[in-house]
Amino acid sequence: MNHLPRPHHPPAHRAASVGGRLAQAIGRNWARVGYARRIEPTWLEVNRFSLPVRGLSAGFEGLKIAHLTDFHYGAHIPKGYLEDALDRTAAEKPDVVALTGDFIDRGPKHLAGAAKLFCRLKAPLGVFAVLGNHDFSVHTARGVRRHPELHRRVADALGGQGVRVLRNESVRFDRPGGGLVVAGVDDLWSLESNPVAALAGSCPNTPRLVLAHNPCSAEHFAGHRFDLMLSGHTHGGQIDWPGLGRLMLSKKAKRWAAGMYPHEGGQVYVNKGVGFGWRFRFGVRPEVALFTLRATGTGA
Repeated sequence: MNHLPRPHHPPAHRAASVGGRLAQAIGRNWARVGYARRIEPTWLEVNRFSLPVRGLSAGFEGLKIAHLTDFHYGAHIPKGYLEDALDRTAAEKPDVVALTGDFIDRGPKHLAGAAKLFCRLKAPLGVFAVLGNHDFSVHTARGVRRHPELHRRVADALGGQGVRVLRNESVRFDRPGGGLVVAGVDDLWSLESNPVAALAGSCPNTPRLVLAHNPCSAEHFAGHRFDLMLSGHTHGGQIDWPGLGRLMLSKKAKRWAAGMYPHEGGQVYVNKGVGFGWRFRFGVRPEVALFTLRATGTGA
């Protein structure tokens, strides 16, 4: 059987082919960088979930929870963008609003402006919050604080706008057939997180919604029930680059990068956040998350 001779490409042709592919790769990635800088950081998405909850009474069937986190209010965040995110949340008419920390970016400079944003949020059962590591002025797990009293100032400022900050404490709501507990713990890096205190006196048979800025807090509940923990902190890594993944997250952080994770009979939801530390997001759009609670067995 005769074989046709292979075509011969002179070196110049091969070089041109390689150069063309390189130019395409550079152009493609340059376009991605422009998109990641200009578009995605403020391209907010609304994600909706129907969540079965064990023991949920008929009185809380269909309860809607809105979850936002990681606002990082400061000069680098367009104020109008944050206002729009909160207005879109209010338009959903949630029964509960959950805010899981990092209201400001670094230090107290923008605290007053940040707090005023949240007067836009109202909900029949309340607007609840926990503080994040930036609100404690803590930037490592060692708990060292640059502004030791900042967290109290953040809590007071939010309280002045109708937001109830839960610091290792909980509230209970009762309706015919049963109750619902909303609990909040201080940020894990503050070294003041106390899940036992937050749930003290709560009936273990009562469904529990827990707010905790750092999703790793779930590992410190030592078997104490929670049905849904709402967290943030990771920003989803802000970058999920094709072929490289979430470059900005450590191996441990990738365990709780973004989205829903089952944990000891409950669910942990890690929200990608509204704001950003630096203006760059790729494949990790900012979000508002909405949860509709369903009694187990009622379907989606």
